[in-house]
Amino acid sequence: MSNGSLPPVYEEPWWQQGKFVAGVDEVGRGAIAGPVVAAAVVLPIGGIPAVPVRDSKQLSPTRRRHSAAYLQQYAHAYALGWVEAAIVDTFGIRTAVLMAMEQALSRLPLSPAYIFVDGLDFPSVELPGIAIVDGDRKCLSIAAASILAKVARDTWMEEVADLRYPAYGFARHKGYGTPQHWQALHTYGPCALHRRSFLRRLEQWLEVS
Repeated sequence: MSNGSLPPVYEEPWWQQGKFVAGVDEVGRGAIAGPVVAAAVVLPIGGIPAVPVRDSKQLSPTRRRHSAAYLQQYAHAYALGWVEAAIVDTFGIRTAVLMAMEQALSRLPLSPAYIFVDGLDFPSVELPGIAIVDGDRKCLSIAAASILAKVARDTWMEEVADLRYPAYGFARHKGYGTPQHWQALHTYGPCALHRRSFLRRLEQWLEVS
């Protein structure tokens, strides 16, 4: 598309029947601190976004925020799911991701006819759909979900996490394992937002490597 969006290849067969579909994606899977956030998005039937909608990682932070603001107004419906670090530690990251997706879908104000989910695993919901590996690079609805989830999580890490724990630099690295983040962990130890299970696995890996 001329605006850089993905074409609605997956959506068109459903739109032609007048049926709503939803895209679902999450962010924060690989972070060592902060929540996992998922978004579920229902685009208007036949609607083509006027801003770039593709994998959120392919957009600059400024364009990503612009696209997210547009999608919040343009989408027929959208909802977010949040799973905190303590839940990740208790149930594991795979289960936490599915929980966040299930939350987002349960909060939609309508029940889509079909859902497209990024990744290998399909959430435990009573909706038909398909999991698509690298779906955020292939499916317009999933790409829209990736943008909304990414901007929501980044904003929280900048405006909440960084204010609560300024020593860690969450506004800059968003909880991912950058050298600056590792240095702060070495100096101050983990805070309440850190995923202890991730840190333990890293320590075990360092011991045997």
